[in-house]
Amino acid sequence: MENAQENKQEQIKNLLDKINDINTAMLSTVEPDGTIRSRPMRHLQTNEDGTIYFFTGYASGKTHEIKNDSHVNLSYAKPGDQLYVSVSGRASVYRDQQKIDELWNPAMLAWFPEGKDDPNIGVLKVTVEQAEYWDSPNSAVVHLYGMVKAAITGEPAHPGDNKKINL
Repeated sequence: MENAQENKQEQIKNLLDKINDINTAMLSTVEPDGTIRSRPMRHLQTNEDGTIYFFTGYASGKTHEIKNDSHVNLSYAKPGDQLYVSVSGRASVYRDQQKIDELWNPAMLAWFPEGKDDPNIGVLKVTVEQAEYWDSPNSAVVHLYGMVKAAITGEPAHPGDNKKINL
């Protein structure tokens, strides 16, 4: 059992290492009619237990969507490094002044002009359940080699890492 826990912690650390340098994630939620909506969210904090935090408008449409269906997806991209990450999990939105104070960054004034005391500021917490990433070397030579090898051998090119993580 200890090995499984160590493996889970290693998987979470690997995932967080990949997304911590990416400031924006696309958050997808489900509307009551099943329509999927996505919007950019500024990534604020990740924890070693696999939780990710954002600020959101407490009275926003996404808050209502999350209360109706807590399943969400976060998409991260760092095209210059050929890194793409998809995170699935459960979200909750709540008000907690201590957490707001902890996460506050002056850049958030653009969305919450009244600062940390803005009555519409909420904490959006995503608990990661699954993730998948694609991490390829961004060298054109590596990609060209993979394409040539695939053409010669008839096997698909695998120019980088692709891994699914279940937490």
